[in-house]
Amino acid sequence: MRISLELVPRNKESVLEEVGKISKNLKKVNTINIPDLLRFDLRSWVACGYVKPFFENAIPHIRAVDINLNEPLPMGAFLTENNLKEIIVISGDIPQDISRKMYPSDVLDVIKKFKKEIPGIKIYAAFDPYRQGIHKELDYVHAKRDAGADGFFTQPFFDIRLFDICSESLQSFDVFWGVSPVLSLNSKNYWETRNKVIFPQSFAPTLSWNRDFAETILNRITSVNGNAYFMPIKASILDCFEGIL
Repeated sequence: MRISLELVPRNKESVLEEVGKISKNLKKVNTINIPDLLRFDLRSWVACGYVKPFFENAIPHIRAVDINLNEPLPMGAFLTENNLKEIIVISGDIPQDISRKMYPSDVLDVIKKFKKEIPGIKIYAAFDPYRQGIHKELDYVHAKRDAGADGFFTQPFFDIRLFDICSESLQSFDVFWGVSPVLSLNSKNYWETRNKVIFPQSFAPTLSWNRDFAETILNRITSVNGNAYFMPIKASILDCFEGIL
């Protein structure tokens, strides 16, 4: 089983500090994935290069809207030279800074481009059970697989019942199942408003509820031979996961 932890790439120093803390205290974590966030100068693949001395498995997120399909991949050489063998391709939000260059590139076309320019690279794509309904999302999953996706990272789950439904539907795929602590009502409102998440009635924005849920879903993921990834957004990694991971 692989367990990935998602890190925010604020700068080189923060990445090195976090991966050092994780490698020392969370022994079950064997993979790091890093999103590409435009509010920071540090790009996800460069941050993954800093991770490699601590974790062999480092997976950068790549935004499809940043890729010009008519030019060579701008991070292609870096991925190859730094032995980064896995990536996650997502659509990517439109930049707030209108001066930032972006392209009308589709996830499916970007997956195909990576497979063509970097043979052998393992590509994960996104699975989001909230945005358009599970049936349409599963159709999108199959389209991504046909384009060359090797596996999927899901949006975080907060309800075991939804996880059970999705895990049955994706049992033939290589999946990292997402979990994210929600420790405030503002954070809960963000997930409900931005990502259309429906929380179970039992939910409470407390550390104890989130730790209990993390243990429960980790056991469930193990039972279906899946992988897990944890997104400690604005939360202490050790407070949330020490003793669990």
